[in-house]
Amino acid sequence: MKLAWILWLSQMLPQPAADSLCLSTTVYLEARDQTLQGQQAVAEVALRRLDSGLWGDSMCKVVTARKQFAPTLVAPGTQLRNDDAWAEAVDVAFAAERNWALPNGQRKEIVPGASHFAAHAIASPSWRNAYQVATIGGHTFYKVQTLKPRAS
Repeated sequence: MKLAWILWLSQMLPQPAADSLCLSTTVYLEARDQTLQGQQAVAEVALRRLDSGLWGDSMCKVVTARKQFAPTLVAPGTQLRNDDAWAEAVDVAFAAERNWALPNGQRKEIVPGASHFAAHAIASPSWRNAYQVATIGGHTFYKVQTLKPRAS
């Protein structure tokens, strides 16, 4: 399936199905070749950003914010062809959402406080000198800014 089709479908789905689809797509595009822990860490960064409200009020808005995550960095015609990796990304996204729904002190955090990540084999962001939380596989996770949950 094509990325453009998935993003179109996410606009037609009700919440929270759309957000789960957008998070799954992001995990697939960003980390399908990474360990389970690496995929979970990518999902965690996206969920932390959603909590902050700085990039949008839905997961789809967060992951399609300009130049933030793979859904806006790869061509819309990109094919998501690896069915096994897709199934794993969906599982990771659902598990991450369940974990993130827990109260703050009960969540299992893999990259505490991380607001950004980069795959240094393909990117050299301006904030690469920020505090490094962890390196997992091909990604380094950073605390570029302190993100707090938006006020309800």
